[in-house]
Amino acid sequence: MKRFPVFMILLLLYACNSEINPVIDSNDNNTTPTDTLASDTTSSGIDYIYNVNDFPELTIMVSTEEWNKLLNYYNQNSHNEEYVVCNFTYIKNGNVLRYDSAGFKLRGNTSRRRPEGNSKETHNSASPDWHHASFAVKFNKFIKGRKLSGLEKINLKWFKDDSMYAREVYCYDLFRKFGVWTAPRSGYCKLYIKIEEDEKPAYFGVYELLEPIGDDFLKSRKNHFKDSNGFLWKASWGADLKSADLNNMGLENITLTSTYIPVYDLKNNPKDLTLAKAQLAEFITNLNNKTGEDFKTWISSKTDIELFLKTYAVNVMCGMWDDYWVNKNNYYFYFNSDGKFFFIPYDYDNTLGTSLLVADAGRQDLMNWGKSSYPLVKKIISISEYGELYKSYLHELADSNNDYFYIDNSINRIQNWQNRIKDYIENDTGEDMSLIDQPASWGNCGFYRLIDTNNNFFKIRAANLPQ
Repeated sequence: MKRFPVFMILLLLYACNSEINPVIDSNDNNTTPTDTLASDTTSSGIDYIYNVNDFPELTIMVSTEEWNKLLNYYNQNSHNEEYVVCNFTYIKNGNVLRYDSAGFKLRGNTSRRRPEGNSKETHNSASPDWHHASFAVKFNKFIKGRKLSGLEKINLKWFKDDSMYAREVYCYDLFRKFGVWTAPRSGYCKLYIKIEEDEKPAYFGVYELLEPIGDDFLKSRKNHFKDSNGFLWKASWGADLKSADLNNMGLENITLTSTYIPVYDLKNNPKDLTLAKAQLAEFITNLNNKTGEDFKTWISSKTDIELFLKTYAVNVMCGMWDDYWVNKNNYYFYFNSDGKFFFIPYDYDNTLGTSLLVADAGRQDLMNWGKSSYPLVKKIISISEYGELYKSYLHELADSNNDYFYIDNSINRIQNWQNRIKDYIENDTGEDMSLIDQPASWGNCGFYRLIDTNNNFFKIRAANLPQ
């Protein structure tokens, strides 16, 4: 296993008092007190952090006291949103970005778990029992204005149920290639967690470095959205866009003693919740009640039809079933200040042959991928002009002349990523330490493969497109 531990570097970095401002260290030992990247709020800052062809090394340094707080918060409420204090280091291409007093917490839904030991246990420095878990780092949680390359927050996601270490990274990369700018950015990183009082850091292995959908997300795409101060919503299970009941809309309120997650959770501008709810209710009402030419005129003015159909073409080609159209789940949407609706794809680890609620993700009819009673997709593609456009995008994705979904190009892309990360899979948790070409064990199509040309998902999906 090739691994380049950073604890000696970290000991040197933190031997001095930590600065409030982040620092860039380079191989020639030049150090400046101001991180020029951290003040960059343009897309170049995002490009620096979320580049699928890079492989940075990240270290979270936490005191034993703060780590035990994190474990105790999980004991009290596994879905808590409490932050503890950490120091953070980002190393790439010889540059070292380091920050003190950042916020660090657990995140995720089904992937959320305790990162060490069993219930009520504290850190065991002599014999730690590490577990893969997903995390978030918020740079301005405790120090106002702090950013990493223009970003307030990053997410770190372990490859739960994906022994190929590729599914979600592939999907988000494909969205980007196909011009779906509303998709989050992602890439790979090596993750270390250093308990400050321990002798050496724990290597947690290869993680997905994932862009959160929030204020930074909106600001980085401001030119596309036309603004960044509209209303951003997260849609959880039950979000079929059929009922305009205001009681389904609200603000998430998760504490150490309770968990309230509305079906439609407003993620920004909480003071304007009443206005946001009224806007969403009106949109849902019109989506369901308008018909014929009236519906076509309305929906074409309320959303970018081409962008939406491109989004859903990638979505179904990748076999995303835990989505709006099938499971009324796992998406965001944004209304800009003009009231225009933008669909934002989200959470793509259970794809590319890992399926459950569709009989066979590689052969399912893509014109009837999900439930006809869910109006957003079905009503749009039922319009002949839009249905044909949607089909054209499916065929464009599968075309061997394009670097999108075609089997050879997809295999090459995944193999290139795996060649970069394969020597770093082995880790101190003892979990997820092999690259295996198969879907998650709980799925209904365990025969699909991504690299093997037998039962290859890319090949079978492309051979079963609507004509």
